[in-house]
Amino acid sequence: MYLSKKVRLNRLMKNGRCLDVAIDHGVCNEPSFMSGLEDMAGVVKMLVDAGPDAIQMNYGQSDLLQSLPGANRPALVMRVDMGNPYNRVRHRDMWAVLQNESDPILPALRMDAACVVVNLFMLPDEPDLFRQCVANISRLGNECEKYGMPLMIEPLVMLPNDQGGYLVDGDTQKIVTLVRLAREMGADIIKADPTDDPNDFHHVVEAARCPVLVRGGGKADLRRVIETSAALMAQGAHGMVYGRNIYQHDNPRAVVAALMALIHDGADADAAWNIYSQANGQ
Repeated sequence: MYLSKKVRLNRLMKNGRCLDVAIDHGVCNEPSFMSGLEDMAGVVKMLVDAGPDAIQMNYGQSDLLQSLPGANRPALVMRVDMGNPYNRVRHRDMWAVLQNESDPILPALRMDAACVVVNLFMLPDEPDLFRQCVANISRLGNECEKYGMPLMIEPLVMLPNDQGGYLVDGDTQKIVTLVRLAREMGADIIKADPTDDPNDFHHVVEAARCPVLVRGGGKADLRRVIETSAALMAQGAHGMVYGRNIYQHDNPRAVVAALMALIHDGADADAAWNIYSQANGQ
């Protein structure tokens, strides 16, 4: 691995672990994702004050983070692709493209990102979408090696759209197989969905052979989120990439405090919930 990759990974992963707060949802073109992200400058300031390890953003908003003073602000993880699979309706044409086709890494280099992230969609009956993702990752991987940029791949196994939109398929075998493919394509970090049974997640970690951060998905009951997160950490996860379960919460700072305790301090679910409750004034 190039030295510059190691330097960037060290900036992102504190002692091999990371809480990355995703607020890159603007490229999904899905209105329900925007609740809580109307004031991006305010959201970024709030998250910086909360102190996660990283914030995941797109190029057009990343100046809000990178222009802030101080050496201890969270690292920037930059989303470099976009697509239409997050909508509730099934489109006639499903697509996923790199945001900057001519030079996909250049925006991340300009903004001093610690990592870039790209999707690997596997949707039922959408082989062309999968092929587009493979092509995106192949091109991006070469650019990442050239410039020493860590590559985070997000393998997403989805259920059929007729079940209420493209929801996560938590089948362990399917997730493990797609995670293994992501590693074969050169992932330095993998952002993976949780398995239906958290006790199976060690199979995902074994297949990745690189740090695995758990994807959060839609907003859920916070106590359950914390309990599941603790179980996944016990199975070998290296942290989380959570968005709506943080920025759509009434007190995102308290949620960040609880998750950071899980990830970096070895807190169990009860201890993390107590940290949240105290930070939330309960």
